[in-house]
Amino acid sequence: MVQSQGLPDIVARVLAARGVAPGEAETYLAPRLRDLMPDPSVLADMNAAAARIADAIERREKIAIFGDYDVDGACSSALFGSYLEAAGTPFIVRIPDRIVDGYGPNVSVIRELHAAGCSLLVTVDCGVASHEPLAEAATLGMETVVLDHHQATAELPQAHAIVNPNRQDDLSGLGHLCAAGVVFMTLVAVQRELRRRGFWPDASRVPDLLAYLDLVALATVADVVPLIGLNRAFVQQGLAIMRQRRRVGLTALIDASGLSTAPEAWHLGYLLGPRINAGGRIGNSALGASLLMTRDSTDATRIAAELNSLNSDRQVVERLAVEEAVSMADRQLAENDPAVLVVGSPEWHPGVVGLVAARLRERFARPAFAFAMNESGGATGSGRSIPGVDIGRAVRRAVGEGIALKGGGHAMAAGVTLGPGGLDFFASRLAAILAEDVARADSNEALGIDAALTAAGATAELVSNITQAGPFGSANPEPVFAFGSHLLSEASIVGANHLRIRLRARDGASVGGMVFRAADQPLGQALLAMKGQAIHAAGTLALDSWGGRTQVSLRLVDASRAV
Repeated sequence: MVQSQGLPDIVARVLAARGVAPGEAETYLAPRLRDLMPDPSVLADMNAAAARIADAIERREKIAIFGDYDVDGACSSALFGSYLEAAGTPFIVRIPDRIVDGYGPNVSVIRELHAAGCSLLVTVDCGVASHEPLAEAATLGMETVVLDHHQATAELPQAHAIVNPNRQDDLSGLGHLCAAGVVFMTLVAVQRELRRRGFWPDASRVPDLLAYLDLVALATVADVVPLIGLNRAFVQQGLAIMRQRRRVGLTALIDASGLSTAPEAWHLGYLLGPRINAGGRIGNSALGASLLMTRDSTDATRIAAELNSLNSDRQVVERLAVEEAVSMADRQLAENDPAVLVVGSPEWHPGVVGLVAARLRERFARPAFAFAMNESGGATGSGRSIPGVDIGRAVRRAVGEGIALKGGGHAMAAGVTLGPGGLDFFASRLAAILAEDVARADSNEALGIDAALTAAGATAELVSNITQAGPFGSANPEPVFAFGSHLLSEASIVGANHLRIRLRARDGASVGGMVFRAADQPLGQALLAMKGQAIHAAGTLALDSWGGRTQVSLRLVDASRAV
């Protein structure tokens, strides 16, 4: 790659480590939709879905958009709603309340939407497992189009069309798309169909679908789907749109988050996504979609401020629940060392259990489920997994065996609802189902190192070169560098639970950095104990801007004493 493509050596190393062939380097570094976007019709049921939606737009039918309460659902709802608005089609956006309504459509909501005059229901980021509600819609005379990406069983619900690259009979190879990606491809197909019908006599009124990619990028990163193929083009081109600050809602959210630089991929997952999610977790679940659709800057500023405040409240609720969950997990590991950690409490807010599970997975390196238990003894929970362990399949098996009332998801994340007294049985059964997979994943656990550096080599130019291989995320992790035999000249606790560190090489050059959420964990304790000693360290590099200065910062992820 260095010789044929003229790439910097470090960029070529990073690409080669991720399986990119020399002939693919150019497309990988500069992914373009025109090269990577397939014909939407490769998705099963796409033609039927596009035709039915086009019919509704032509006839000015009232359309109900039913979305999930997370970032992907909010972005998907805003995408579809924005297009209908541009086409002059009446519509309602309905985002369920996590506690009152639960996940996905239910019979009462279907009846509500029918009473409001909706003749077409479009579910986004949900619906593929909603058999009873969609049957009710059919009984009432409402047709349904499902736009989803969650894993599906062979038996699909009753609907006019179900577009989902993860349905078992779909051969598109696009299973890595998030729901917003599926919605975007659907809008491309709808626009093509409407053009064919002559719906847009004035070319200036045709919506610019490329301008919608900011929402697709946000959903793609926040939903932690693989940043490969088409998703890379979505994110890279969506970030370019976002930096133009054309969408007033996103602009207001960026400003409310305190982000003063051009948005990067990691900002979407760590700054913007959590704020949109906060509405669905502990506040008004419709806030995210409303923010992303509004054209009023005053409304956008107000909603963004409310989401920012809710996110702060969510952090407090989450921190208290995580502390209790860690104690429970410690006891479980000491007593019987289960393959899967399953914890629950009636004191936990249902909106933070997914975050609690993620913290347990991160801390103990094994699959984890956290449940909010209700007054009847039942529980609603969420799980997070480790590479090589498919908890979505395990949850569907548990539902099939009658151990869980309902559930589903992906390999790395799943949701589940249990009946009264079902927590212990679910925990033991899931541990049995996944024991071999967890053992295999544990035996394969390793930290991949892209290259070795010294502090003097950690330059802004190097970091700038590395970013060419981005955006980084799921399936395209940030490059990790090893720093051998550097003096740990500084290690101190900062903030709630972080460490500030500095590594110094023999030639006197140094690089500073952070170790996040580690002060009370083995890594943090080891670093504090090794202060003043030579260590081997590994981490990722980033550029930090503060007070008008830009410097390289190390995000340390592992270390050992140098011997």
